[in-house]
Amino acid sequence: MTVRPARAGDVADVAALDRHLFGPDAWSTAQVEEELVGERRRAWVAGDPLVGYAVTLRVGDPVELVDLQRIAVRPDHRRRGLAGALLAAALADAADSGADRMLLEVSADNPGALAFYAAAGFAEIDRRRGYYRDGADAVVMQRALDG
Repeated sequence: MTVRPARAGDVADVAALDRHLFGPDAWSTAQVEEELVGERRRAWVAGDPLVGYAVTLRVGDPVELVDLQRIAVRPDHRRRGLAGALLAAALADAADSGADRMLLEVSADNPGALAFYAAAGFAEIDRRRGYYRDGADAVVMQRALDG
């Protein structure tokens, strides 16, 4: 399945998928637009019709780190390497930007995501207690980049 950079024309499809996957924690359409085409953001989408996306935010000037804002894949397309392909695109872009590391937050209640990121070279560096709406802690993870 093809992974490509997101465009403004992808906003509606990403917003719909985000609502489907995250319910009350979904981004608004305006937030999705900012995440896809806003300054210092990068985003990738996969599939036609769209079945996954990833969004990053570049921090610092020059870029010091890249924060993985979100990576998501429709449940019926998981375990096919798509999240890995989206993450690979984000990591390559982050390294090309000159960043020395990527950060992310993931729910402590999501063992599948924790294992996915650990397998991709991320390590826990902190926890944010009660960070998510459901009361779950956020595990802050980091990976060094070859920039």
